[in-house]
This record gives sequence, structure tokens and C-alpha cells, in this order.
Amino acid sequence: MTLGPVMLDVEGTQLSAEDRELLNHPACGGVILFSRNFQNPEQIRQLTAEIHALREPHLLIAVDHEGGRVQRFREGFSSLPAAAWYGENYREKSQLGLSLAEQGGWLMAAELRSVGVDFSFAPVLDLDMGVSEVIGDRAFSSSPEVVADLARAWMRGVHRAGMAAVGKHFPGHGAVRADSHHALPVDQRRLEDIEIDDLRPFERMIHAGLEAIMPAHVVYPKVDRNLAGFSPFWLQQILRKRLGFQGVIFSDDLSMAAAEEAGSFGERALAARAAGCDMVLVCNNRQAAVQVLEQLREDMDPVSHLRLVRMHGRGDITSESLHLDPEWKTAVNRLVQAEDGASLDLNFN
Repeated sequence: MTLGPVMLDVEGTQLSAEDRELLNHPACGGVILFSRNFQNPEQIRQLTAEIHALREPHLLIAVDHEGGRVQRFREGFSSLPAAAWYGENYREKSQLGLSLAEQGGWLMAAELRSVGVDFSFAPVLDLDMGVSEVIGDRAFSSSPEVVADLARAWMRGVHRAGMAAVGKHFPGHGAVRADSHHALPVDQRRLEDIEIDDLRPFERMIHAGLEAIMPAHVVYPKVDRNLAGFSPFWLQQILRKRLGFQGVIFSDDLSMAAAEEAGSFGERALAARAAGCDMVLVCNNRQAAVQVLEQLREDMDPVSHLRLVRMHGRGDITSESLHLDPEWKTAVNRLVQAEDGASLDLNFN
């Protein structure tokens, strides 16, 4: 059975009969987990095992687990710093920042792999230009070179733990104020300006072996009239051809307000696939997920399947062996930060 082009969510901490039916649909290829799906490490381990047992090759399991504001699993997991924390350390001493970033990537990935999660939608490669609150401290820095350096170090740690990396939000979300979860962000910059700044971290990460990319739900009208995730220009001409990216392209959530510009859910899915997305996400809207699954029932692309199977996690890590690992103890001591406020459980991608 191939991995289909749709990633959807499940309702709770256990699979319902309806969840099982949808996950066995031929167009389904993956599951994204949220905080509502999580109680503790043992429960999430059982849930991922149940999902993986449904099909062969097993469905991909993903989560937004960047650190800082965006960390779905809390109890029993290390409280990871936001990306900007690595940037702050880098400014003080570059080698320290790089060392911490590699440890942070490893710690994030190792803990998720120990409970059966295949990958996290991270790292954020956007630049913090002081404009976008939805990006903010999720970005490593305002400097393209610093973002690229830290993201490469972070990805080295992720790879050592047996996990692929997903860079987002191509070609850059940091220069718009609007939050695409609730509105349509419009970036009025020229292509030349975006190339000079925002594209540089993506280009360097692609050359370093980045496995997947998620485009932004942002319109750049001076470049193309379509949202980036529905744009053949951005995904085919720039990402695939100019930057030479051969990995997976995940759409951002088709349920977000910005995606309404592309029409009905079925139309959004078709537009994203036609533009070049290998897998589309439909989150927190069961009716929409059903519509998209049916719309893409016959959409079985062998090239996308081959890209997607490379996103499976590698190696077996148990929580017991991880907690006995000296590297885990060192990483926790160096990285875990006291929380300065309540976690924002936002539907970030």
C-alpha cells in the first residue's frame, strides 16, 4: 500500500472507529498529533504504535514540537527553549550557540523517537524581522547567515537521533504582520529582496541535506498572485529548479484562514498538489478531512510516495535507554529552561 497525499489528525488519546476508518483510506499517508492527543509518554507511545500497526508501510506520524511556545508534549518531556535562545547564545559566542543548537535538535528528536513519532515540523527558517508575532522567538535570528548556521547544527542533532527535518515557512514568513491562522498575510517585497534575505537559509539547508519543506500561507503579489503553497512558481520554478530541492513538500494546514483564498477544501487540496506539494495537511476539521480524502482518492503519485517513505524515523530508542544515556543527561542540564509563563497551545505549523 502506498502512502497517500493527505495528513490528518485524530480525535483523542485513543483511536476511535472513525479514526481507524479514515486512516485506512487509500489517500491517507500520515497523522499529525496535537496536545489533545497527549496525556503522558506511555499513552502517546501506545497511540503511535496503534497508528503504525494499521498499515504497511506505516503511516507517518508528525507533531509540531519546536520548543518554546510550540511544544505539543509537555509532561514527561524536556521543556525545550525557543529557537531565539540559541540565537542569543550564538551572539555571545558562536561555537556555544552551535553546540547548544545541535544538542537541542538531538534532544527534541530523541525524545520524540522514543515514543514512536517519526518527525517534527521543524526547524523554523524564517527571519525574525520584528514584524511577525506568530514567528517572533520561533526564529533563530534576524540574520540569514545565523539562521542557516544554527539550523544546520540543529539538524545535525536531529539526524543523529534518527529523524528527518522539515524547514518552514518557505520562502519566508517573517516580514508580514498578519497571522495566517486567522488572516491572509501579504508580503509586498520584490523577489530580489526575498532572495537576498529569506531564501538564503533555505538554500543552505537544502545543500546540507534538508529532507522536507513546508511553504508559507503568504501571498507575495509582486512575485506571484498565489499563496506560496499553491504556487507552481514558488514550488516548481524556485524551490525545485532554482534551489534544486528534491525532498518532500508539505502544505501548511488547509484549514487555516489564509488558505480560504484557494477555494473549497477539495479545491485547496487539488491546487496544492498541482503546485507541487507531496502531502497536504487538513487539521481540526473532520468534515474537511473527509472531503479532501475523497477528492484525492485516486491521487497515487509514486514519486511522492518515494519521497515520503524517507520521512520514517530511523532506529529504535526506548525511554529507558534514552534516560540512561549520558548525552540525554547532559543535554537536559544544558537546555531545559524554566518556563516564564503558560504554554500557548496554538495550532502552529
